[in-house]
This record gives sequence, C-alpha cells and structure tokens, in this order.
Amino acid sequence: MSKFVVVDHPLIQHKLTIIRDKETSTKAFREITNEIAMLMGYEITRDLPLEDIEIETPLTKTTQKRLAGKKLAIVPILRAGLGMVDGINNLIPAARIGHIGMYRDEETLEAVEYFAKFPQDIAERQVFVVDPMLATGVSAIAALNQLTKKYNVDPKNITFVCLVSAPEGVKALQAAHPDVDIYTAALDERLNEHGYILPGLGDAGDRIFGTK
Repeated sequence: MSKFVVVDHPLIQHKLTIIRDKETSTKAFREITNEIAMLMGYEITRDLPLEDIEIETPLTKTTQKRLAGKKLAIVPILRAGLGMVDGINNLIPAARIGHIGMYRDEETLEAVEYFAKFPQDIAERQVFVVDPMLATGVSAIAALNQLTKKYNVDPKNITFVCLVSAPEGVKALQAAHPDVDIYTAALDERLNEHGYILPGLGDAGDRIFGTK
C-alpha cells in the first residue's frame, strides 16, 4: 500500500513558514525552497535498498553498506518543480533529471502538457516527481499518467514530492495513482474557489522566478 507522509521536521516547518510569508524576497524564496527539498530528500530516500560491500579502511578490511537497486531520476513538473531539483540532486548527484511541462488552464483547471523529455531508461529507474504544490492534483495526475502509460514506469517506483498539499489534491492523486507514495511538507486546509491552496504560499512558479 502506498504511503502519504507529512515531513514535519522542525527545520522544514520553520523554513516553510518563511516562504509562506508574502514579504519573502524572490532570492530567499528560491534558496529556501531548495533547502526544504534537500531536507525532504532524507525522508524520500529513507527506504532505498542497501547492499554489503567489502572495503579497506586505513586500518583494516571491513564490510559496509552502499546503495543498491534501481538507479534514480528526478522529474520536475515545469516550471515550478525546477525550484526543488537542485536540493534533491545535491544529495543524489548521480540521479538523472527528466522534465515534464504542465500548466493549468485557468478556465477549465485542466492540465495541458507542453513538454516532456526523460532519460531513455526512465522505466528502469526509481523516479521522484517534484512540484512545490499539490492543489487540485490535475497536473500531478497528468504527469504521472505520462510516466506510467507512455513511458512504462511502474507506479510503485514513483514518489511524488511537494512542499504544500491540499486535501482535495491528495485525495484525487491517491484515487488516480494508488500505488504512488506522496511526501509533503504540509497538508493545508483546502482549496479556494480558484483552485489555489489555503493558506498556501501563492503561485510557487511566480515566486521562484520573480515573474509576478
């Protein structure tokens, strides 16, 4: 059964409060978003398999642990997801990075794809799909549909990672992709009539890139 995890580490919650604040600058918002993503990286990789390996320290031979199993990939949902990539990639620098571009039609609230580019072996990798916001769930579902149906990624090998989520989006994503684990830094109250998370942090893409 898939997991839904709220990563409530004090440092994450402290930093999340800073980026929620409307007075936080674009520079600080971008930097702290990556810091939160890196801190969340410890939790989203907690279950990665290990294997024994024999090495030699300056003093003796010893059997220790190293990562085993599938190679990793980070897939941001453009454009806001880019703000989380470096933080996670700093922890797992060997991970390949794919991109999927989705935007939400403001009238219909439906997801529209405009770009997709993944590593050739994406179906053989453990995939972390990242997007700061899980609001209606429409963009996340559409992105995961692409990965699972067009690129044959096993849903059990996908983890969705966000900073802020709404109950409506979590419910929709779990219904559409029940085998995908979801990690979030906060489960907020609800969506407003425009499909934005309350209390939320505004439009993450605009705040990361300073476009509004």
